[in-house]
Amino acid sequence: MNYFNLPKIDLHCHLDGSVRPQTIIDLAQEQNIPLPSQDINEINSLMIAPETCQNLEEYLMRFDLPLSVMQTEAGIERISFELFEDAARENVKYFEVRFGPQLHQQQGLSFEQIINSAVKGMQRAEAQYDIKGNYILSILRTFAKDNINAVIDAGTDFLGKGVAAFDLAGAELPGFCQEFIPYAKYAKEKGYHITIHAGEQGVGQNVYDAVSLLNAERVGHGIHITGHQGAYDLVKQHNIGLETCPSSNIQTKAVDKLSEHPFKAFYQANLPTTINTDNRTVSNTTMTDEVRKVVEEFNLSREDYFNIYRISVEQAFASDEVKQHLLQYAE
Repeated sequence: MNYFNLPKIDLHCHLDGSVRPQTIIDLAQEQNIPLPSQDINEINSLMIAPETCQNLEEYLMRFDLPLSVMQTEAGIERISFELFEDAARENVKYFEVRFGPQLHQQQGLSFEQIINSAVKGMQRAEAQYDIKGNYILSILRTFAKDNINAVIDAGTDFLGKGVAAFDLAGAELPGFCQEFIPYAKYAKEKGYHITIHAGEQGVGQNVYDAVSLLNAERVGHGIHITGHQGAYDLVKQHNIGLETCPSSNIQTKAVDKLSEHPFKAFYQANLPTTINTDNRTVSNTTMTDEVRKVVEEFNLSREDYFNIYRISVEQAFASDEVKQHLLQYAE
């Protein structure tokens, strides 16, 4: 199988975890931001997480450097464009990228400016390449909650025009969903799709709560439904998309090694399982790499791959028109 040439769909990727190292150097220079080094290899090593981190927190430290240069409209737009360009160049046909507008206000940008910059970069790439995309607005679970509705409001004008969904991201504590019920409800009323990071770090109950309390249509990672029958049954019953990110799950110690990843068990049980990158730079990966690893590790056929591709189309927060366009690559 030529993995590079396969059409691909990535539904779970973070903007600030997928920045080209050279771009960090360029933008830091333009913005007069001191860097620990001008050497691209050293910058690279500061952005790529170790093969196995102690925990999710060590992995998340890798986002500090990119965020420092993502506080201007031009910086955000460029990084957005380049990420979609990189994905298009390896045959990603549809791409949902998530980011947290709350992280980009250090120099006073409004949420509207932040979201507009990301969408503009994406649309520039869509005009140049054979790729379609959407943004997902991630709320940081550990941040103060007083501006969550402001993020939702700012994104509302972009719904159907580059923004598709609401997400909760960041460190995962048991039982976090309870606190976010009013915000997820507000987002849903405004017309957002809902996907929630849950069940990444061993707590299957969080997946159950994300679906039952927050109306999640998909779950970021979700792998720990393996230890929670209620969550497993709910995912199956409601066809909740599982956004698995194999390399990232190994790095953050969510699973010890790829052979122990529940991907194949989920797929064989007809759970709506998808393959995604999570963070292209921090996890030092591409969609081509992720597909190759999964197909080879679990001995999947070409037919299996295209079945997973079609599941990704079905689970995408895209318009019916875009979905029809994407299905033509699976024939």
